[in-house]
Amino acid sequence: MKHLITAVALLAAAPAMAADKMTLLLDWFVNPDHGPIILAQENGYFAEQGLEVEIIPPADPSAPPRLVAAGQADLAVSYQPQLHLQIHQGLPLIRVGTLVATPLNCLLVLEDGPVSSPADLRGRKVGFSVAGVEEAVLGAVLGKHGVTLDEIELINVNFSLSPALMSGQVDAVIGAFRNFELNQMEIEGVAGRCFYIEEEGVPSYDELIYVANPDRMDADKVARFLAATEKATQFIVNNPQQSWEIFAATSTELQDELNARAWVDTLPRFALRPAGFDAGRYARFEAFLKASGMIDSLNPVEAIAVDVTAR
Repeated sequence: MKHLITAVALLAAAPAMAADKMTLLLDWFVNPDHGPIILAQENGYFAEQGLEVEIIPPADPSAPPRLVAAGQADLAVSYQPQLHLQIHQGLPLIRVGTLVATPLNCLLVLEDGPVSSPADLRGRKVGFSVAGVEEAVLGAVLGKHGVTLDEIELINVNFSLSPALMSGQVDAVIGAFRNFELNQMEIEGVAGRCFYIEEEGVPSYDELIYVANPDRMDADKVARFLAATEKATQFIVNNPQQSWEIFAATSTELQDELNARAWVDTLPRFALRPAGFDAGRYARFEAFLKASGMIDSLNPVEAIAVDVTAR
């Protein structure tokens, strides 16, 4: 009995195994899109997986994928459409998980404005923030309604999408997130209307994904990270109000009407299986970009996305 007590005492005194450290770069400042990440941290799910995850909002939203490609972080939250282009540009990146599994992007107009259909944009001004993919997306939406990009005026409004629309600077904006800009406008007393791009000729895609450098990543650590965020997503779905309270308590900046509304609208879009993916979805979007003239060749799906848990 004495030996047993001594053994137990030694075990109790032994230091815990050091957690594996990971660095995750967000795509933007913390917002409801990042719910599963924050809940995994706050509820201890990363710790359960033996991980110590440092979550870093970027100073420059375009930098995280490049920093991961350069080996300066383990993971970055990014966007499926941009990933296709970045790989063609030579960046060593691959999708290893999904955060938000549906498009959030939409073509946004004023509810009581002159645009009741994308066809009404002929001869009008459309604002955008990021050149490239947005033009391909807009071209597909307009093309379904018999309008070409040459028949509209594109205006770079930086990231002032809804203000540019509400002020009349433009007649529509592309790149607005349906869970944010629509709510932002409504709170300010201006009703907006979204044309959902996946209903207007654009292949559906994963809006927010986790990307890693395939040559540098630790697949086991990534798999444990995804297991933790999957558990967090399940908790959010089962306990939406409690989850919101935990999430909002992490920062006073989150405790406002816009974030509360966005939380509700984002919740059904979180990936329930972060590690899993639809290979056809990635193949179709790659083909869409080639047909749009954005890329010159087609990469195989295995060069774009992977299920690290299947290894």
